[in-house]
Parts: sequence; structure tokens; C-alpha cells
Amino acid sequence: MPASFVGRRTELALLRKRLDRVTADSAGTAVAMRGRRQVGKSRLVQEFCDRAGRPYVFFTATKGASPVEGIADFMAELRESSLPTDPELVPRTAPTNWPDAFRALAALLPDTPSIVVLDELPWLSEQDPVFDGALQTAWDRLLSGRPVLLLLLGSDLHMMERFTAYDRPFYGRADSFVLGPLNPAETGNALGLDSADAIDAHLVSGGLPGILRAWPHGTPALDFIESECADPASPLFGVPEAALLAEFPAPDQARRVLEAVGSGDRTHANIAATAGSQSGALPSGILSPLLRRLTEEKRVLASDAPLSTKPGKPTLYRVADSNLRLYLAAMRSAQELSRRGRPEAAYRVVERRWAAWRGRAVEPLIREALELAASSGDFPWPDTDVVGGWWNRRFTPEIDLVGADRAPVAGSVFFAGSVKWLATPFDQHDLTTLAQGAGEIPGFPSDCAGLAVVSLSGTTAAVTGDTVGLVWGPRDVVHAWES
Repeated sequence: MPASFVGRRTELALLRKRLDRVTADSAGTAVAMRGRRQVGKSRLVQEFCDRAGRPYVFFTATKGASPVEGIADFMAELRESSLPTDPELVPRTAPTNWPDAFRALAALLPDTPSIVVLDELPWLSEQDPVFDGALQTAWDRLLSGRPVLLLLLGSDLHMMERFTAYDRPFYGRADSFVLGPLNPAETGNALGLDSADAIDAHLVSGGLPGILRAWPHGTPALDFIESECADPASPLFGVPEAALLAEFPAPDQARRVLEAVGSGDRTHANIAATAGSQSGALPSGILSPLLRRLTEEKRVLASDAPLSTKPGKPTLYRVADSNLRLYLAAMRSAQELSRRGRPEAAYRVVERRWAAWRGRAVEPLIREALELAASSGDFPWPDTDVVGGWWNRRFTPEIDLVGADRAPVAGSVFFAGSVKWLATPFDQHDLTTLAQGAGEIPGFPSDCAGLAVVSLSGTTAAVTGDTVGLVWGPRDVVHAWES
């Protein structure tokens, strides 16, 4: 990935808007930014601070440090920053508590707009139970009336959400900001790849700058994976491994459930069997709360329910981040072989599982692309608000794409479609299978105009705009993020 900063134009503009508000009102604004590790929060905010041309302090907490150590580090960072007009104004002896530290910060703020960044905020809360209240008091009494932009960053999504919840001290005081990964268009632009290769690169990297920075310009995904299999310390292994260890440091039941889903189990019953023990499957009373925690709090899993005009089952689970999904499905095994000095065998593991993994992993991305296209208005079914899939209990058929007005139970179904992400084109046999399967979806309109095809390798002559309502290729998928 080029050394220069890539993408994030929307995010930079949103931060600039907050700084402009601070300038216009001569009053403080707080922003709480959350996003998973290696998504680029710190890099984005550093770029913003550099471009803003305003005095700032950027403090990153250290996990496990004591409150005294954290405050001392904060004061040292403050002394080295561009915030104080004179570094000698920073107290030489660090305060012993956060209320005094925030009073020292307030005394150093200039009369012109400035920026204060507190990175890894959840670690500060872990270190000191009174930190949240101290920050709220300092904001209300000392900081909010000054022209300062306070940026609060954190990788623990659940704790960052709780930080601004209604029953917490900082409720109502900060704008919430979720930083996601780079999208496929940004990934392709950063790496100089065409649309098909950009989608592969996005699936492999998860759009995480921490991986893309190590990706040579113009290199297709499998070529990159092959080269990295000779390096067991590669970010391709290290980033998902670190995320896994940070969220699940112990091999407990939650970790086993995640690994079961990562290995390909999608239903409640299959996950229970794989995540169980010699005594049997994991009981529903244990598994169901774990699945809720992993989807709603940790956000490491995503759940999909059949989309139609009638409620459907079963719910299917998947690893939400495609990079972690690849790590659990193949790269972890490859990493072990790489550590043993067998890079060729490591790559063969990934190569064998590549087509099946990619075919599943690309489906959520395509659904998101179709939702974006529908919202832009240039779409055959402009009333589409949500795109999911449909299946019955037997998974015969299993329809990749269903467009509707709402979820999980639709009022209207507008289209059904198939994703074929293989080296062969979508042909008449595929179309017949799709048409027959779509007819079983409750609420599906019985005409060919309600069919959509998304294919990596195009379509045969039998599949045209006269036989289906929409035909997409890789370029169309990527274009959804460019509109």
C-alpha cells in the first residue's frame, strides 16, 4: 500500500465539520469514535490533526498500566505536544488523579481552536473506575466552554457504546462515530487493482489498512497470500491473530463457538455439536446467550434470517469480518505450516479452500453493494431497502439474493438472485435453477423481471436483459461504493 494516506474522504470531512463547529461557536465538541483493531482509527485521526493545522495533543493509553502511570504518560505527552504555548507550563510533577490532570489540561488550552485525542479510551476506564465520571465533570465544567475538539477513540466496540449510553456519565455529550474498514473501491484504488482483484483483496484483508500497508501495489490476492506464506510474522497472519487473542484470550466456550462458525458451521445445531465436548453438544441454554453476545455485543459474528413475506428458519451465523473468517477457515492452518518452514504446503492449504471460501464470503459484500445501488435510485427495483437471502429448513433451494422493503419479514419482495463467483459464466442451467428456486420464496413476484444475476465471469448468451431484470459483474459491485 502506498505510504501516502488513501481514502477516508467522507470521514475526514465529518471530522473537519466538527472542527469548523468548534471554530464558529468557540465552544467544545466531543466525538466518540469506535472501530475494530487495525481499522485505522489512530491513523485517520493523526492525518486529520496534521491537516487541521491546529495545536493538538494525541495520547494513547497503555493496556494494564496503573492510573498513576497513565496520568504520568498523559502529562508527558502533553508536554511534548503542540498544545501548550510553553512546555514549561506543564506541571513537572504529574497529578495523582484524573480530575487534577484534566484541570491541568484545561489550563493549557489556547483561546484558539485546538484538538485533544484520547486513544484506547476503554483501557483508561479499566485502569480507574472513576475515570468516566472525572472526564464528564471536566467536560461539563472546564472543557466544553472552550474551543476544543475532544476525540475519544476505542477498539472495544461494546465498551465504547456503553461509554455514551444513557446510564453512563458521558451520555448526550459526544457524537458517536463508527469507523468501518476501507470499502472495495478504496481498496482497489490503494492497491492499483481492477474490480475483480479489488474484491478479492478486500475479502482477504477485510479492508484493514494494517494489512493493506504490507500489500505490494498491483498484486492479486492469491499472489500476495503465496508470498506471505513464507513469512509467519506477516500482518496477514498477525492482524487477525491479534484481534482473536485480544477479544478471546482464553480458549473458553465463546472462543469455541466462534471457531465453530469460522470452520463453516452455520446453524445452531451444527455450532452446538462442534463447540461441544465429549459429553455432547453445547446445550441451547448456554449456546443461545453466547451467540447473542458474539453478535450483539462483540459484533464478531453476524446472523442472517431467511428474507420473505413470511417468518422463516433457521438463522445462519457467519464471522462478520472476512479477514478473520479467512484466518479461521484457512490462514491459521497455513500459519502453523509457515512457522515450521513449509511455505509451499501453507499456500496449498489456502489454495484448496479458496474457491469455496470466496464464494460464501463475497455474498454479504454483494448484498451490501445492491443495497447501496438501490439507495442511489439507478436500480431496477428502487423501493428496495434491504437485500438478504432465503432458504428453507432443508436448504433446497438456498437463494443467495432477495430484495425487499424491510426485514426480517418483508412487506414486499421485489427480486431474487444468484451469485456465481467462479471461473465459469452464469448459464441457462443456472438461470433455470434460480427461476425454480425463486418461485418458492413467499411473496416473490412470478415474472422473470424479478431475477438478478451477479457473476464473476459474466453470462452466456442465453442470459440477457430480456430474461432477467439485472446482470452485474465485478465492476458493478465496486461501482456501488463509487456512486
